[in-house]
Amino acid sequence: MASDAFSSDQIVDALGSMPTGTPVSEVARRLLDLFTSGQIEPGTRLPSERQLASSLAVGRSAVREALAALEMLGIVDVRPGSGTFLRGQASELLPQTLRWGLLIGERNTAELLELRSGLEIYVARLAATRATNDEKAALRGHVDSMRAAGDDLAAFAKADLAFHLDLADAAGNRTLHDLLHVVRSLLQVYADRAVHTVEEAETAVREHEAVAGALEAADPDGAASAMAVHMITASERLRSLTEGAPVEA
Repeated sequence: MASDAFSSDQIVDALGSMPTGTPVSEVARRLLDLFTSGQIEPGTRLPSERQLASSLAVGRSAVREALAALEMLGIVDVRPGSGTFLRGQASELLPQTLRWGLLIGERNTAELLELRSGLEIYVARLAATRATNDEKAALRGHVDSMRAAGDDLAAFAKADLAFHLDLADAAGNRTLHDLLHVVRSLLQVYADRAVHTVEEAETAVREHEAVAGALEAADPDGAASAMAVHMITASERLRSLTEGAPVEA
């Protein structure tokens, strides 16, 4: 560890107390500021929840929720029985979060859905001109797996996610990939159950097939249009699930 890097005790000292009633979003921001300051080496074991809560003068539940959010965004690695560890360098962490205030507790699901749609459409456009033959074959394979899933909606969801992850890789833009990862993570509580009927799955298969076909034809306009159609129906499904549901569910 570098001589000027913080030890566990120094991390606690550097945090400082927060006002009574501070929301989880502010706790997470305070932790993020320190974790991305460059003063903590990757792999460092962070102070315990109890130590962090004591230093920040907040409840352990607030620290636990903040760390869970930071883990979801790829900032820390929580290992049951071992502790919590910083995952990467500040320069690697910042592009993943972009300091969006983490969108914790105050995030607007409708805005996230709009953002995801725009990003997915642009990803499809880029991938249509950059995807290799192997990447196109992998995407086609995911569509085939989605179709073969039948009424096994869990298997369908797995193939669906794999399609979108590989599509983002095929776009060849790491920052765009990281942005989508953050948005998907924030929406994941709903996305996991977005398709809940065989009929919806069949519609989604046709929409993914249209995207895959446009990629195989190296047609960026067609890929963007096909993804736009898919995003309309996918966003509607997600929106219907979030209506009346607490955003922090």
